[in-house]
Amino acid sequence: MLDREGFRPNVGIILLNSRNQVFWGKRLRTHSWQFPQGGIKYGETPEQAMYRELHEEVGLRPEHVKILARTRDWLRYEVPDHYIRRDARGHYRGQKQIWYLLKLVGRDSDMNLRATDHPEFDAWRWNDYWVPLDVVIEFKRNVYQMALTELARYLPRTNVHNRYLRSGMRAQRQGAELAVPPSTPPDPAPAGGA
Repeated sequence: MLDREGFRPNVGIILLNSRNQVFWGKRLRTHSWQFPQGGIKYGETPEQAMYRELHEEVGLRPEHVKILARTRDWLRYEVPDHYIRRDARGHYRGQKQIWYLLKLVGRDSDMNLRATDHPEFDAWRWNDYWVPLDVVIEFKRNVYQMALTELARYLPRTNVHNRYLRSGMRAQRQGAELAVPPSTPPDPAPAGGA
């Protein structure tokens, strides 16, 4: 299903863990990594397509995630001719996508890359939020930047105090030890990717 301009309606999924890291999937039998995404079938809403793709590609169900936001409008990217099947050239130009920002409320162990007979990914990892911009295939980079930038304002705040308490520091001492006034929380350290 293509629109008049040759773009296929599609959804993209940015899935966050509790540290605001994003799910990053390795496409089956390639060295290419990307966010989950997929086409919207005839009669589906973007949200219905997002939940279907989330299950097909990552194995998660609606109860495993919470929708935090979505892009206001379609974001488009063109696919270079050498990636387009010969019989589709001249008709197909690329994807137009609605992007969803999801929070994982389940566990990592709820993910299953083999939830269907046609897996898309054969590996996955958590990355810091902006890392995908540096490593995604070039023709998708602009759309990734637009989606990540628009949805960044909806990122949940992480609880800085819990991180310090887990590391053994007392909450009342952290301001003095870090030479930061107690009314100003310290800048969180960047989370390391898994």
